[in-house]
Amino acid sequence: MFRRYFFSVVASVAVIFSASIFVSAQTGALRGHVVMKQADGTKVPAAGAVIDVYRTDISAKYETKTDKNGAFVFAGLPFVGTYVVAASKEGASPTWIPGVKVGREVDYELELSPGDGRRLTPEEVKTANAQNKGPAASGSGDVKESAADKAKREELEKQNAAILASNKKVEESNTIVQRTFKAGNEAIKAKNYDEAINQFTEGLRADPEHPGAPSLLTNKATALNSRAVAAFNAAIQSKDESAKAAGIEAAKKDWRQAYEASNRAVEMLKANTTNTTDPTAASNSKTNLYFALLVRAEASRFFVTKVDQEKVDAGVTAFQEYIAAESDPTKKVKAEHDLAQMLFDANAFDRALAQYQKILESNPDDLDALLRSGQALFNIGALNSDKAKYQEAANFLAKFVEKAPDTNAFKADAKAILDTLKEQENVKPAPAPARRRRP
Repeated sequence: MFRRYFFSVVASVAVIFSASIFVSAQTGALRGHVVMKQADGTKVPAAGAVIDVYRTDISAKYETKTDKNGAFVFAGLPFVGTYVVAASKEGASPTWIPGVKVGREVDYELELSPGDGRRLTPEEVKTANAQNKGPAASGSGDVKESAADKAKREELEKQNAAILASNKKVEESNTIVQRTFKAGNEAIKAKNYDEAINQFTEGLRADPEHPGAPSLLTNKATALNSRAVAAFNAAIQSKDESAKAAGIEAAKKDWRQAYEASNRAVEMLKANTTNTTDPTAASNSKTNLYFALLVRAEASRFFVTKVDQEKVDAGVTAFQEYIAAESDPTKKVKAEHDLAQMLFDANAFDRALAQYQKILESNPDDLDALLRSGQALFNIGALNSDKAKYQEAANFLAKFVEKAPDTNAFKADAKAILDTLKEQENVKPAPAPARRRRP
């Protein structure tokens, strides 16, 4: 029997956007300096030392170099991360500091001693961090399933198995899909994300290839994203390090599942739109594909920035396909900003800069694009000691400081970077062109 069930996901999409604001703004600066210990015991600045920063709570890596005074600054790193900072230099043995936090106004010192000049591999850093019993190890590890949770999970699996066994007919599976879709959406509206996820999962298990499955997957991804945001925000405010680590790991698990569910929804809807010859079915699939693309873009943003930065190319594709499908100019602009921020947070500064420059072409006074362009250029310049990039960074940051209100949370950080450029690199913002007086 041919089944036509196409569901709207409009009502549930807004949940994750309103819930995600708190997460995206948490960034800070990482500062430090490297010294080289001489044979007589004295210490001198280690100019040009390579700085490798590894984030230990997710898979992420950042790189820069020290300036002529042995100092380094990294702008806009995620505030909640835990990092290992490693230093290496020709003629020296590598060294590292575990358990580093950003935005704490700490000037971290790394001391090098004479050696073979090699650079620590990611595997060596991972091993060293795992052996460390201090704060650096507190953000890692899997969340163990409790006996109660295991009992609940096993009971749910039994219930779903019973449903699958008793609902072999097409009409019965249709009933299940319709019921769980409605109940799941009502649970999302009530912010009962556990119940929403359970309902959508039940519907998908009843018939994974049902025509309504893409909508179930899309709304399940929305619920997973919302639950992850709530867990993450609660975790980073917790003073209990064990609870904090467990909450972050739970959020990461949900973000991964949201990413996978939204990808599957897009794949199924693309196939439905291509294969069907029914105009009404094709139109409904196209509408649902739009919402699936929207949710996938948001799921990709969280997955790339909070779980696995190596998936940045897939994240870019997700945003590009959604932006191409979006007809609302305001929503399209927001998506372009989210794409740029994702690239910045994923350490893809060249690509982030290009995206922010595109935004500035349409709106030269966009404060976010001015700030992030300056920060990206600063980080690119620090990597290669490129004074031209420092100059461009100073120009963008100065314009941001000029136009941003005093209430802007990032204004102080921008001023601090400008001070660093002036004091350590002798770089000052270029003066604004003089305005012509009217005759």
